[in-house]
Amino acid sequence: MDGHDLLNALRGATEFESVGDAPHRERPVHTPDLSGCVTNVVAGNRLMPVLKAMTTTACERNCFYCPFRSGRSAMRRMTLTPDDMARGFLALYNAGAVEGLFLSSGVVRGGITSQDSILDVGAILREKYGFRGYMHLKIMPGAERDQILRTMQLADRVSVNLEAPNAHRLAQIAPKKDFANELLTRLQWVEELRQQSGGRLKTSSTTEFVVGPAGESDVELLSAADYAYRELKLARTYFSAFNPIPDTPLENVTPASSTRQLRLYQASFLLRDYGFEVEELPFEGAGDLPHHADPKLLWADQHLSRAPVEINTADPRDLLRVPGIGQKSVERILTARRKGRLRTLDHLKAVGVPNIQRAAPYILLDGRRPVNQPRLF
Repeated sequence: MDGHDLLNALRGATEFESVGDAPHRERPVHTPDLSGCVTNVVAGNRLMPVLKAMTTTACERNCFYCPFRSGRSAMRRMTLTPDDMARGFLALYNAGAVEGLFLSSGVVRGGITSQDSILDVGAILREKYGFRGYMHLKIMPGAERDQILRTMQLADRVSVNLEAPNAHRLAQIAPKKDFANELLTRLQWVEELRQQSGGRLKTSSTTEFVVGPAGESDVELLSAADYAYRELKLARTYFSAFNPIPDTPLENVTPASSTRQLRLYQASFLLRDYGFEVEELPFEGAGDLPHHADPKLLWADQHLSRAPVEINTADPRDLLRVPGIGQKSVERILTARRKGRLRTLDHLKAVGVPNIQRAAPYILLDGRRPVNQPRLF
């Protein structure tokens, strides 16, 4: 079996994932055509191609939005043995086509059996072939605690897809899944096992929400994401804009917009990295984010236009709330302040703040508003 034999068993790419540093390898000129089978993840300051694969595309669950749902006659099913999956991935890895693996599975004979298949692939790659590259292994609904521990020992990252923000919403799109007992509890176990390991388990964890088909609001999604960041210490929450699949119960449901997906990501980063609370986000009446502008800009226009932040004295938390200023910019500002006062936009630019025009309407420099600052709208 070579890398080409995997193609019919793979799912399409997913955006927005980030991982830790990974070793760079030179890429050969001729590689297999993996269109739709590879996702690029951010590793340090570069993109790393990762193969997205499933041990089987057969599934006994009937999730209404999923192309792999049980009973969907249009779906061709394929199952690979753990050995074949491992060898196929290594063929692509050795050809330089990919640098890591993201492995999932349909649910067949229960989540425990399906998790065993994923674990077998991971163990073969790590222990038989000595693969030390990036590996993201999915945790199946209902997987046992010991299986989760073993998955974390093998993988750099694990994930449990909650799919919806709460049990009520999940029942509308995946009626055979138990939100609390099958999904959320597994994410809680991941964090408990991390804590109990005393720092030995460094595996990061993520989840994903399907945006749109359950009628959930943005405030529901972001409240669930906030809980995941604060209590479960997730590295990322992903938002997948719903797109209807033929021959599924939701094939006539309107797709979710990519703009809504973008705003959810922007808001989730405010919760994870910028010290915002859910209640501070600029929701509209129905609990959704406005689509016309970045939520950080909207918050700043409401709160900082008349009370700008003094760059020379503000604490890091307040600096982070200024549009155009991120964590690296805050570090550079704090370093520069130890050497002298920042009095102009050119000073900010010189210390390495790249988006000075974006920040200008919301700051003071040595007690004065910057000159020639553009208006937000």
